[in-house]
Amino acid sequence: MLGVTGGIAAYKAAELTRLLVKAGAAVDVVLTAAGARFVGPATFQALSGRPVWRDLWDEGATGGMAHIELSRGADAILVAPATADFLAKLAQGQADDLLTTLCLARECPLLVAPAMNRQMWEQAPTRRNLRQISEDGIAVLGPASGEQACGEVGPGRMLEAEELLDELIAFFRPKLLAGRRVLLTAGPTMEAIDPVRAITNASSGKMGYALARACQEAGATVTLVSGPVALATPRGVARTDVKSALEMRAQVLAALPGQDIFIAVAAVADYRPVQAATDKIKKDSAELALSLIPNPDILAEVAALPKPPFCVGFAAESGNLAQYAEGKRIAKKLPLVVGNLVQDGIGGDDNSVILFDASGSHALPTAPKLEVARRIVAHISDLLGAR
Repeated sequence: MLGVTGGIAAYKAAELTRLLVKAGAAVDVVLTAAGARFVGPATFQALSGRPVWRDLWDEGATGGMAHIELSRGADAILVAPATADFLAKLAQGQADDLLTTLCLARECPLLVAPAMNRQMWEQAPTRRNLRQISEDGIAVLGPASGEQACGEVGPGRMLEAEELLDELIAFFRPKLLAGRRVLLTAGPTMEAIDPVRAITNASSGKMGYALARACQEAGATVTLVSGPVALATPRGVARTDVKSALEMRAQVLAALPGQDIFIAVAAVADYRPVQAATDKIKKDSAELALSLIPNPDILAEVAALPKPPFCVGFAAESGNLAQYAEGKRIAKKLPLVVGNLVQDGIGGDDNSVILFDASGSHALPTAPKLEVARRIVAHISDLLGAR
């Protein structure tokens, strides 16, 4: 059920309805009188393909019990936007229209996406109401900070429709890593040759970022150390950007204390120039020779600690996957290595991987990287449980 109250962010609720339906959800929209002043019921009916509910006294197909029956088959009620007025009503347990009555009579989870002027958001009554509804078990999504319709800038802006869809999906994911702290690396590294050139690789970072999101969905506290990528940080994930392998190693070691799981997804360059030129190397007809030295093996260093976290390695190979991936697992004494052929996943949106652990190999079906990441998280949870 999607509740829409009276705020300019109601236009985002229309897009959210479309995205939910596209994702396979049946969406019943409950529109308050104030909400209908911003986006009319015809819009939501066209997008949802279902009747829009507005009146506490509308019998419809519920025999006059819409305020009770509507939410009985729902997986959740999400109110977006949730105005300051609506949050106050929730905190006080008011039930003076269809939406507030539904929220009070529900048997399913309730989530709210606040949307209001920054000064309204920062006022003591709003803060008090938020504390109360959180104590009552209501999930608060956002808000974001940014430019607002009134022209001011600050906290109170409702999350975008795509973000709310992600939050809703994450809400229902099993919390397999609840209470765990996860440190990940992702993306390529860049080893400077001169101020404008570098040695790097074709890693897009998509698999690492998918795993960061999957771990966060599973209830973990996630820290991501990322090489240069063009990807948005998953919500709720703390991200540190680096360029070189040495920078990545330093950030990993600094963040390592207290971590339960270390997942080394980054495609760290195996070598770096002995010395980067301070000025741009000018092109001429002569051959250019570079002297390279090995980069540190971050995963091997972490796994060799006296009390290492649960370490997960990745092996991207062009052939002989089982031989190299299992060899890597044994040589570095890792509980789990995720192997894939570069032609099956590097740079793309889908991936095909095989999991190698002490019990053998486990092939996962080709799927979008986020779904593969969720399956990897489930396997990690199983191995931790076995321990």
